[in-house]
Amino acid sequence: MAQPLTYKKAGVDIEAANRFVDAVKRMSRSTLSAKVINRPGSFGALFDLSSLKYKNPVLVSSTDGVGTKLLVANLVGQHDTVGIDLVAMNVNDILCTGAKPLFFLDYMAVGKLNADIMQEVMKGIVAGCRLAGCALIGGETAEMPDMYRGEDYDLAGFTVGVVERNGIIDGSGIKSDDVLLGLPSSGLHSNGYALARKALSLKEQKEYAQILLKPTCIYVKPVLALLEKFSIKGMAHMTGGAWYEKLTKVLPQGLCFAVNKGSWPIPRIFGLIQDKGHVPAQEMYRTFNMGIGFALVVSPKDVVGVRAFLRTQKVESFVIGEVVQDSKRKVVFEV
Repeated sequence: MAQPLTYKKAGVDIEAANRFVDAVKRMSRSTLSAKVINRPGSFGALFDLSSLKYKNPVLVSSTDGVGTKLLVANLVGQHDTVGIDLVAMNVNDILCTGAKPLFFLDYMAVGKLNADIMQEVMKGIVAGCRLAGCALIGGETAEMPDMYRGEDYDLAGFTVGVVERNGIIDGSGIKSDDVLLGLPSSGLHSNGYALARKALSLKEQKEYAQILLKPTCIYVKPVLALLEKFSIKGMAHMTGGAWYEKLTKVLPQGLCFAVNKGSWPIPRIFGLIQDKGHVPAQEMYRTFNMGIGFALVVSPKDVVGVRAFLRTQKVESFVIGEVVQDSKRKVVFEV
């Protein structure tokens, strides 16, 4: 006689998942504020906007993941930083409009739930939310043994922020002779790992794992503080597409960034990837941030003040270029 089939025998352990969710709730409490409404019977996360002191608020949202950086984490069994990456990829994006992140939700898809690994991931997500000043108000963990092998997992995140309508930053005010400032990255951040992993052997990935797994910088608090003091004309989060797509996204028609190569330090890991993989220079700048994780466009008169203020926030900055007239190109590199 055939044995009764259960969800657990099919590969999904609901009881284990519930224990993990309870642990996540305990961890996420440190990110919550009075704006998060706790209604145990609700099927959705609740956030009170009424206390926000905005005259004409606009909500800004983003969703993103960590990509194949997770394969490096799996390779060396280190999972405590990729959660920070997940938060950073989302909150840095909405920051480019001038928005303050309000809350964050995560989605974890796993083959087989390993509570120890997932709790390490969640520690990173909670840490990222604290760095961004937003609440972790919900999420989902899906155990799908037929979709993922063993303890393989994938991550996705979603954030919502708010900005005054008249404070939205979209690059429309950028003019010729404006100055391009770069804020340093911590390394690759969370982009280009498909190329990096092809360029580096498994042995080299393990050797440089601590560099490859450095979490993405979260620029929210220092940049929001900066926006209270200065008028910033444009901002770019240097992710996929990097210098040729993400940076130039903020430029009005007919303008171009003239970028001065050598005006900022490029971390050694990029040169290693380029050499090992024989990657052309243009491909490097199209794929990787090359040491600049976030860019600001400011008026020439504000350069000194902006850089000085960022130093008070313990954030380094570099003058990496300027805006020039060019109807055919969006970015040129000068040595």
